[in-house]
Amino acid sequence: MDNRGFQQGSFNSFQNSSSDEDLMDIPGTAMDFSMSDDVPPLDGEIEEDKSYNGGGIGSSNRMMDFLEEPIPGVGTYDDFNTIDWVREKSRDRDRHREITNKSKESTWALIHSVSDAFSGWLLMLLIGLLSGSLAGLIDISAHWMTDLKEGICTRGLWFNHEHCCWNSEHVTFENKDKCPEWNSWSQLLISTDEGAFAYIVNYFMYVLWALLFAFLAVSLVRVFAPYACGSGIPEIKTILSGFIIRGYLGKWTLIIKTITLVLAVSSGLSLGKEGPLVHVACCCGNILCHCFNKYRKNEAKRREVLSAAAAAGVSVAFGAPIGGVLFSLEEVSYYFPLKTLWRSFFAALVAAFTLRSINPFGNSRLVLFYVEFHTPWHLFELVPFILLGIFGGLWGALFIRTNIAWCRKRKTTQLGKYPVIEVLIVTAITAILAFPNEYTRMSTSELISELFNDCGLLDSSKLCDYENRFNTSKGDELPDRPAGVGVYSAMWQLALTLVMKIVITIFTFGMKIPSGLFIPSMAVGAIAGRLLGVGMEQLAYYHHDWAIFNSWCSQGADCITPGLYAMVGAAACLGGVTRMTVSLVVIMFELTGGLEYIVPLMAAAMTSKWVADALGREGIYDAHIRLNGYPFLEAKEEFAHKTLAMDVMKPRRNDPLLTVLTQDSMTVEDVETVISETTYSGFPVVVSRESQRLVGFVLRRDLIISIENARKKQDGVVSTSVIYFTEHSPPMPPYTPPTLKLRNILDLSPFTVTDLTPMEIVVDIFRKLGLRQCLVTHNGRLLGIITKKDVLKHIAQMANQDPDSILFN
Repeated sequence: MDNRGFQQGSFNSFQNSSSDEDLMDIPGTAMDFSMSDDVPPLDGEIEEDKSYNGGGIGSSNRMMDFLEEPIPGVGTYDDFNTIDWVREKSRDRDRHREITNKSKESTWALIHSVSDAFSGWLLMLLIGLLSGSLAGLIDISAHWMTDLKEGICTRGLWFNHEHCCWNSEHVTFENKDKCPEWNSWSQLLISTDEGAFAYIVNYFMYVLWALLFAFLAVSLVRVFAPYACGSGIPEIKTILSGFIIRGYLGKWTLIIKTITLVLAVSSGLSLGKEGPLVHVACCCGNILCHCFNKYRKNEAKRREVLSAAAAAGVSVAFGAPIGGVLFSLEEVSYYFPLKTLWRSFFAALVAAFTLRSINPFGNSRLVLFYVEFHTPWHLFELVPFILLGIFGGLWGALFIRTNIAWCRKRKTTQLGKYPVIEVLIVTAITAILAFPNEYTRMSTSELISELFNDCGLLDSSKLCDYENRFNTSKGDELPDRPAGVGVYSAMWQLALTLVMKIVITIFTFGMKIPSGLFIPSMAVGAIAGRLLGVGMEQLAYYHHDWAIFNSWCSQGADCITPGLYAMVGAAACLGGVTRMTVSLVVIMFELTGGLEYIVPLMAAAMTSKWVADALGREGIYDAHIRLNGYPFLEAKEEFAHKTLAMDVMKPRRNDPLLTVLTQDSMTVEDVETVISETTYSGFPVVVSRESQRLVGFVLRRDLIISIENARKKQDGVVSTSVIYFTEHSPPMPPYTPPTLKLRNILDLSPFTVTDLTPMEIVVDIFRKLGLRQCLVTHNGRLLGIITKKDVLKHIAQMANQDPDSILFN
């Protein structure tokens, strides 16, 4: 008889109940995936085949093999599951081998082979063009909306403050930001810009616009694309390691993240757009993958594309193509073959070229804070550079601990249920504190640009308000000068800005809006560096006869560059938070265009990493991965414990026996019962329950799809039909229902280890091969199974952490 219960709950009903690690148990996931159009099951919905040559119920000698041709859906993955890297790479090799063999048969097949080889480069070109265009749009829009908080341009509403005053004939050198065409809100509303009431009006409008932008951002994220919040880098690292989060890189996420990123940055919150631009670029890469069967149908190949897209994202975020490639290699990618390195370089190059063509900042540069220094650094300055590295490491460790504690509080208390109110409160506090101080009122990118700036004769900034006690200067170099009133005033304001940025960034990162961490971290370091740089400059000026200065700094010489200290401090703090080293140094020197400052940057980056690692091994992205319980197996950490596979495998002693399928003695009803009563996403296949000799491994999803497909093709499949995984049909008595052959969905070479294999070797196998599960045998008999989740739980247990935190939350 048919198993009606299984028929009514078609395989779609099992999609959310099957899990990867038990194989991947995800209880209580409460997010709405109605718009999860990221990667539908790769071969589309299950379709009925128009022809079938199987026998009827009475045909005892006729067997049914539906897998001589691929069944749509077989070989794909459910949401929140881990891909099988080995199987995906094997499928791609088979596909490539087939195309190569066919290319010798006809001209059309040869053309198809060439186009298949070229498709990867074409895809990189499209990713670079789209990423660069979106980055330019985001930069221009954010600049305009940031200035909208302070006023509008009467010559054209679409001009920001700088562009509005470019062609004005009434701009003076002292007041280069003031022109009749630009009106503050007090001028528009009460026709004056002077007095306390005008200040209050401008203050009120600044806070009002900030709240409006933040409210729109969090509302759009909450309603249309919950995955558009945060920086996205922890999730992208997890996805690149093989985990599937459908919808995270979909078109709705791309659209909403692009819009809300502009709104979030414009609101004045302590966040940046650089991290989210990596997410935007990966969305572009994932969507464009659907145009090419080679990448649409293979999850491992798609992740190679996403690695290259991440490089393009950093390329347009910082104007650093080489740094972007190194960032993808060092920080986010799990599998990075040499071919991906070349394609990442090409994608980053195209993206940077596209952004340069758009020229969003109007300075013919890729970034807002491009600077060049002219004074060489001296050996003694390595001491303050290393001090900045120590500060960066301390700040990084402090930020990670406090931010993770706050995010954990948000997840475990009532606070997490009110994301809109939280965003509005943090925005209101930020805006109220920011407006009185000109360094907090300006955008964070403009602040960094100001701090990196090397003062010249024509600079009117308060940071360059020195007393000019000289007659001539050589070229672009100005001698060290005593600080004026403006410099001392700026130092106090920057000190207050530093305190505010340190505190407010802790509460901002992790809210339900797009939020990057690169720019706020760089701002903290740049402020500390500039303060130290000005202090060193004044020390050298007033005490040039000291032993530490007299050998290289004479009176009237240009000895110290405070902007360089700001740059080194920015690198140190960013390194302390993210634990980047090589890619960080390259990004920073691409930003400044100065190769001669690599040694100070390297010294600061390494010092900050050492200090931060001494206080906590995890960077901010790894910490958020662990907080969210993503199944990410960190390749950088060593496993040094002397445990064995038998200590980790399931079942343990006194546990129920391992659920297995037999190769030729179970009926359709038996298999359906196993599927309905368990949540495992795969089952070992053995010769018999008595022998426990291993035959292979079959995935739950493939079983469900194959049985449903058989039911649709032929009415003769009933609950008593025998399923077999052998090459030949088992002997059956006459007048029995047709047997169902499912050998083609069986993995005949599952990875196995013996029960006495050290766990350090097992962990290494999982890391390097990207396994979902590994079977444990003893003298060829199946003993148990180790899943990726079991490995992660064991590592957490050995580190005295809660092993039950390794769940997708």
